[in-house]
Amino acid sequence: MTTERIATVIGALPIPVILIGPDDRVRAANDAVTAILGPNLFGKHYMTAVRQPAVIAAIAETRSSGTARVTRFTGRDGAKDTTYRVAVAVAGGDIALTFEDQTAAEAAGQMRRDFVANVSHELRTPLTALLGFIETLKGAARDDARARDRFLDIMENEANRMTRLVDDLLSLSRVEEDERVRPLARTDLGLLLSSVIKGLEPQAQAAKVLVTLEQDGTEKVVPGDVGQLAQVFTNLVENAIKYGASGGQVIVTLKPPEMHARLRGEAVQVIIADMGAGIAAHHIPRLTERFYRVDNHRSREVGGTGLGLAIVKHIINRHRGRLVVESVEGEGTQVSVFLPTATPS
Repeated sequence: MTTERIATVIGALPIPVILIGPDDRVRAANDAVTAILGPNLFGKHYMTAVRQPAVIAAIAETRSSGTARVTRFTGRDGAKDTTYRVAVAVAGGDIALTFEDQTAAEAAGQMRRDFVANVSHELRTPLTALLGFIETLKGAARDDARARDRFLDIMENEANRMTRLVDDLLSLSRVEEDERVRPLARTDLGLLLSSVIKGLEPQAQAAKVLVTLEQDGTEKVVPGDVGQLAQVFTNLVENAIKYGASGGQVIVTLKPPEMHARLRGEAVQVIIADMGAGIAAHHIPRLTERFYRVDNHRSREVGGTGLGLAIVKHIINRHRGRLVVESVEGEGTQVSVFLPTATPS
């Protein structure tokens, strides 16, 4: 087969392929592989073309033994690391390399490993505390009524903490299952927000925080799941009460529908603003990550599991909306939720 014919065949393949001739120079490469290794590969020695020891070694071993090899190639796509599974095989007198993108699979695997590690860590702390107090109550504090009552209160708090974590994990799982299915029920956001604020009155009073709802008289209806949207706004208002209590006030603003370019249509904006300590800028991009906390100690003290904003993000994604967090240290935090008003056809 002529070089031109080989180049035509390889160019038609959807996967990245590079062919190395008997002289160890690139004989053919398609556009998909030039996106990985760079342009102008034809005629280059394979060491110069691939530039990674693991792949170079695999090519040399396949050339000498005639046995196919599999190795890894790591690269960069803008700011993102990429990983490819590279199959090296004999093709007549040539060596063929095919690249299979494993970036998404590796990211998913790392996410699973991080998730298991985080859950294990979150459960280990209260379990360790419970086992320690149980051992103490069975021994030195067996007949000490005051110590027993104090330990039992702490044990109850730790058990409640584990229950909240399990509940949030189950909630996150359910939300992820439904994320591709957009809800259609008509939901009045004004009534929903009033109900959420009413339900959080005891917490607001205990924290000495005044929560107010600002809206005009127009009806603001969006297609949505009432229960999930209530979960979103309960979480966001509750966070504003807990972490913005120093400001003494939380303002919830429901704006009339208007066009929003990023949602490519009309949307309602709900703003939850506190006047508390605020959040440092470097924390904001990571707030919706699972188990990410700005202040680990304080979050655990107020009963946070580190999953609340991850659940919020998934629910808003399901509603095809958008979450925006803005904050200035010492001035407070503003969280905006944008929800489309159009019912999907």
